[in-house]
Amino acid sequence: MSTSGPDFVASPASNAAPHAEPDDREEVYFQGSPLVRAMAGKLFLYFLIALALFAIAGLLIHKGWGPWWISAAIIVVGLAVPWIPRLAVTTIRYRITNYRIDFERGLLAKNIDTLELWHVEDLHFHQSLLDRILGVGTITVLSKDEKMPTLMLRGLPNPRPLYERLKQRVIAVKRQSGVIKMDPG
Repeated sequence: MSTSGPDFVASPASNAAPHAEPDDREEVYFQGSPLVRAMAGKLFLYFLIALALFAIAGLLIHKGWGPWWISAAIIVVGLAVPWIPRLAVTTIRYRITNYRIDFERGLLAKNIDTLELWHVEDLHFHQSLLDRILGVGTITVLSKDEKMPTLMLRGLPNPRPLYERLKQRVIAVKRQSGVIKMDPG
């Protein structure tokens, strides 16, 4: 054994890896339906339609035109009309995670489309003055996905932080998967 050089003692292998393992857990950013208040314009329009139907039914009853059941049917339709926007909203569900966006729609039959974030080309954020007052907004996702090149996520609550988080996550996912955007020219 030589004593002239420095002593190198091999340490036992530890259980810890030299680098942190990639975190592949899926984190949900948003899950749910668009908010009904995002459809304030449509709600107002459907309310006006219901009022018009009530006025027509009242006129039919007052003037004695037609059988009673026609007026009753118009009143029932007038009561149902304001619920149309609520029903439309409940048929849509979004699930936005750190890897994908699931877009589910349908009342009796369901269709679910999934858009992987590495397919996303661009994101747009829109919030009108009324949307800002109501605390909702729209994020438009442009992708190179053949089935869903444009996906509008309407009626999202507190949309700006979600937009910023999604924008950063798209960049991170593209880096992870080695997708590099090249500009021609």
